[in-house]
Amino acid sequence: MNTRCDGAVALAKGVVAAVGETPSVQVVLCPPSVYLSSVADAVAGTSVQLGAQNLYAAEDGAFTGEVNAAMLTDVGCGFVILGHSERRALMGETDADVSKKLHAALAGNLVPIVCVGETLEEREAGKMEEVIQTQVRGSLAGLDEVRAAGIVVAYEPVWAIGTGKTASPEQAEEVHALIRKLLGEMFTTDVAAQIRIQYGGSVKPGNAKELLGQPNIDGALVGGASLKAEDFAGIIAAG
Repeated sequence: MNTRCDGAVALAKGVVAAVGETPSVQVVLCPPSVYLSSVADAVAGTSVQLGAQNLYAAEDGAFTGEVNAAMLTDVGCGFVILGHSERRALMGETDADVSKKLHAALAGNLVPIVCVGETLEEREAGKMEEVIQTQVRGSLAGLDEVRAAGIVVAYEPVWAIGTGKTASPEQAEEVHALIRKLLGEMFTTDVAAQIRIQYGGSVKPGNAKELLGQPNIDGALVGGASLKAEDFAGIIAAG
């Protein structure tokens, strides 16, 4: 809730211009649902793709205020963010909720970007690994190997979101390697290698290159820096 329609469209056009210089980087914009159609028009005919910030798991029905997978694909979405830390913390979404949404997204031909991550309290209590394991296994429950290969997992340390703090490249890589290992146990090492794992936590142009240079960090889930085309372009260039 940090933009309005004109700003969202202007940002999208700025990103399109930036991506024109680095077409090898896959870029997805996930604006608020009310602006999806406007941003879809702004990126039409370009390599920039469209995603949503959330969906509801039901195929249809009387769920006032909700948006399902069919509605998202209808306006041009190819991706959807699921289980973002803010959804988990503020809206009470559980791993079981995320799992239902994951399967709904896949059934609706959307690529799910599944978020996992620990809070500062959990990290300081030495529970990071336990939390990550629980969230990954719970959020991806019931997923088969074929469909697993096409999903995206985003590690977002909650303590580094919007705080200005950033996990060091070594800290981020440690958790990404853990997630990769978990995926290998849940599926196969080949499937785990195909799953893209993004880092999300105060990614900026100044730290993006070092973060994205880590072996198991395949991309970035950009928050605050995505609100300025120039900053987002710097991160895209680092990719």
